[in-house]
Amino acid sequence: MKKIILPLVLVTLIFTACQSESNQESIDSTLTSEKVNISETYCYSFIKNNDTAKLNFINTNGITTGELSYHLYQKDKNKGIIEGEMKGDTLIVDYTFDSEGSESVREVVFLKRNNQLIEGFGDVEEKDGKTVFKDKSKLIFGNSIVFKKVDCQ
Repeated sequence: MKKIILPLVLVTLIFTACQSESNQESIDSTLTSEKVNISETYCYSFIKNNDTAKLNFINTNGITTGELSYHLYQKDKNKGIIEGEMKGDTLIVDYTFDSEGSESVREVVFLKRNNQLIEGFGDVEEKDGKTVFKDKSKLIFGNSIVFKKVDCQ
């Protein structure tokens, strides 16, 4: 009887050990194949005389989504969403907004310097139903609209 039990115990131990290694490999491969989402939230504000603007966004693994609104004196207010990405120190987004009852899409580009985002301006054209910059390398990042980092509320 002892001769039968000993081989049976050994076979059971070997089978259990193989199963355990297989399960560990499966767990390890699942963990490495899933992306780890790293999200950061940013809030910026622009205030100058009677003009204000707000920019709040989340950056998750390089993809940026958020809200942008402009309240410029004696101009139509507009508010909408942004979607795009950060490329180096430059944030390039599509801004989908409502103004005077109609929806529009335009490209917006910001240059990041320290705790500021400076909006870029340049020649634009209509392409595929949205307003885009003709040549992003020729954008002017002046001091007209400079968003300063603020605490998110």
